[in-house]
Amino acid sequence: MSHSAIHHGALGVARTLGRSGVPVYAVVEDAYTPLAMTRYLVKAFVWDSCPSDPESFVKAMGLIADSIGRPAIIFPMDDLSATFVAENAVDLARRFIIPRVPPQLPRQLANKTCLQALCAEIGIPTARSIVPQSFDDVRTFTAGTKFPVVVKAAEQWLPLKDTFSTKVILTPEQLFSFCEKYNYAGSERLIIQEYIPGDDWVCHGYYNADRNLSVTFTGRKLRAYPTDAGSTALGLSLDNQELRSVSEKLLKAVAYSGIIDMDWRRDERDGQYKLLDCNPRVGQNFRMFENSAEVDVVRAQHLDLSGQHIDNAAPVESRLFKVESYYVLALLRRLPRGASKQDANKYLPPKIREFAWWSSDDPLPFLIMSVRLFVQSLQRAFGLWFYSPNSLQ
Repeated sequence: MSHSAIHHGALGVARTLGRSGVPVYAVVEDAYTPLAMTRYLVKAFVWDSCPSDPESFVKAMGLIADSIGRPAIIFPMDDLSATFVAENAVDLARRFIIPRVPPQLPRQLANKTCLQALCAEIGIPTARSIVPQSFDDVRTFTAGTKFPVVVKAAEQWLPLKDTFSTKVILTPEQLFSFCEKYNYAGSERLIIQEYIPGDDWVCHGYYNADRNLSVTFTGRKLRAYPTDAGSTALGLSLDNQELRSVSEKLLKAVAYSGIIDMDWRRDERDGQYKLLDCNPRVGQNFRMFENSAEVDVVRAQHLDLSGQHIDNAAPVESRLFKVESYYVLALLRRLPRGASKQDANKYLPPKIREFAWWSSDDPLPFLIMSVRLFVQSLQRAFGLWFYSPNSLQ
């Protein structure tokens, strides 16, 4: 289930399961997405938009179940889908196989405000933050905070000003300008966090609370797009026992089951790993990780929920994962920044290199992605030119 036309994580799910001989079906935005073109997909179901209410969602999923004709395992690829699946598990479980998770938990983990409260209760370090109820709250927070700061949408599916879910703000003046006309009584919730200096880490895993099963991977985010507040463009798997321990502490405390994707930062001021985001679903960059038995988090969930044995072997270190499309976007926007070359060289040479899009046995999705990305870039470039002040003179 993916609601983004260019989504390398969804393509990774199709490839990792398809190469294992598992029939794969997917929900796509249109019939010409890269995911719809992979050789490892049996069928694509086109949804122009995701159903916005539980009744419509369950009905639409029921039609998919009728078409498949047998029980299937659901892999949500975005936070909203993950919350819909959990909150409607009773109805969906009649036709699909899904992890047994408390219905409200995925929404609590995906909502950054609720996540802050959960972490405080359990004792998981996080960034100092505020959910402002008024402009005065913003001024009060700013008075005791060093800049830059990070502004986030509490729920990723409700982007701030319909544009972005995360933004780094460099000065108090920029923050005041952003927050001055913000609708604090609206449905979109805003959270402001201190910017934590330090190294970016990620943790992906699969868990089954009923069986006390944990399959955990950790690694470094070497480069992000957009810089400082974006997704992994270049990452390297590294087994970090301390981060593994604190991640499993959180998930065991809330009895989580299913796939998880977490962003952490090691605060260079006190050495603590502090949680930035927790996504209760498959992360886009899950293929950064695999154990020596060739099990990643997607294969782990499929094996577990289909009643098969999971070989929980040691994770493979030094898997270098590169997302080609983010590098292209960074080049076009002249933002090829991120981790320094010296930082990346600390861990190289990698044992294994894997690309998010390119695969010699499945090249068509890469070609489709390239064409669509090029068209999108042209549309944005000509749109900016058309609306720029100089174009009107």
